[in-house]
Amino acid sequence: MTLRTRKLVGAIALVVFLAFYALMAMMAAIILQVSASKVVELIYYPVAGLLWLPPAMWLVKWMQRPDA
Repeated sequence: MTLRTRKLVGAIALVVFLAFYALMAMMAAIILQVSASKVVELIYYPVAGLLWLPPAMWLVKWMQRPDA
C-alpha cells in the first residue's frame, strides 16, 4: 500500500473511530451516571477525553510509515 493510500484509509478510519469513540464515551457516562457525583465527573471526563489518543497515535504512525 502506498503512502498516499495509507493516508486516505487512515484519515477515514480516524474519523470513523473518533465518532464511534465519542458516542461510546457518552453512552458510558450515562450508564455509569457520572453526573451523580462531581468527583466521579472530574475523574471520568479527563480520562475519557484522553483515552482515544493511543489508538489515534498508532494510526497516525501507521499512516506515516514509508513505502516498502
